[in-house]
Amino acid sequence: MDIAVRRRFYAEEIQAISNLRTPALVEALATTPRERFLGPGPWTIRSESDFQAAPRTTPSADPSHLYHNVAVAIDPARQLFNGAPGLLAMTIDQLGLQAGHRVLHIGVGTGYYTSLIGACVGPGGAAVAIEVDEVLAARARVNLAATAWVDVRHGDGSAPLDGSFDAILVNAGVSHPLDAWLDALAEGGRIIVPLTVPMTPTIGKGLMVLLTKRPDPATFDARVIAFVAIYSALGVRDETAGAALAVAMRTNPFPQLKHARRDPHDQTPACWLHAGSICLTI
Repeated sequence: MDIAVRRRFYAEEIQAISNLRTPALVEALATTPRERFLGPGPWTIRSESDFQAAPRTTPSADPSHLYHNVAVAIDPARQLFNGAPGLLAMTIDQLGLQAGHRVLHIGVGTGYYTSLIGACVGPGGAAVAIEVDEVLAARARVNLAATAWVDVRHGDGSAPLDGSFDAILVNAGVSHPLDAWLDALAEGGRIIVPLTVPMTPTIGKGLMVLLTKRPDPATFDARVIAFVAIYSALGVRDETAGAALAVAMRTNPFPQLKHARRDPHDQTPACWLHAGSICLTI
């Protein structure tokens, strides 16, 4: 099959399984060469069927093997994968990106999903892409060099941010959303954070949570959008918040979250996660 046709079929399949509603995102999936961000094949891949099994290797270096809903290793030695398109495309779609938006992406890896974000906001928008691993940040900078409105930076995402953002995607497991991220979100803006507890020294499991900023800067709408196993963020996890999250996950692993509060208050039965400067309520 011609690779352009293969990409188009892949985009339509991800659109169907992830219920994508952003036309620019579907078009980006259909036209962005995924292989450009993953190095030479054959590639190490993993899918949902590989739970507790060893990763597989593609039969050859034919890039058509990449156009499935599989995560692809960008550092096999560390079990570091770039994420499954079905999940990551769904999270990008949930951000409601539009042309001209300004987006923050933390945990960009080699830049494939940042390129999809860049395509959604277009040259009239902007994306700040932050990666904690210096080698991966350098690779992402090269891979995204042609997209002038994407600024790739090396860091852990905890430094003060310049300006406000219409959307923020955190693509690594954290114990809580940082104040710096919430402060930088514009009114009506959305942030997606994976709240995870460790399973291994590098991988955590938990909930992908969407927060939408309301007119009152201390209040957000909150909703769980997925369950996730993901590489743990470096440098931004907090031990106390992580312990509180572990208790919350054990007590109620399927919370019907409604709001997030940043105002000081006593803990009540409605507080699912009451830690640090934020409280997620049911």
